[in-house]
Amino acid sequence: MGRSAPMDHESADRIADAAEPPDSATATSGFDDHAQDAADRNDPVTGDGEDDEDF
Repeated sequence: MGRSAPMDHESADRIADAAEPPDSATATSGFDDHAQDAADRNDPVTGDGEDDEDF
């Protein structure tokens, strides 16, 4: 299996591009939204690494 790295915005953008057709598996699964959320959490500028929904 490939190596694992934290989600970043570049990777999340590639996933969002794959979700462009609204009936694609990526779009219907919601994975593009999860990827963007993870990139935001991992970004030291836009995210703090905390789950803000708990506050």
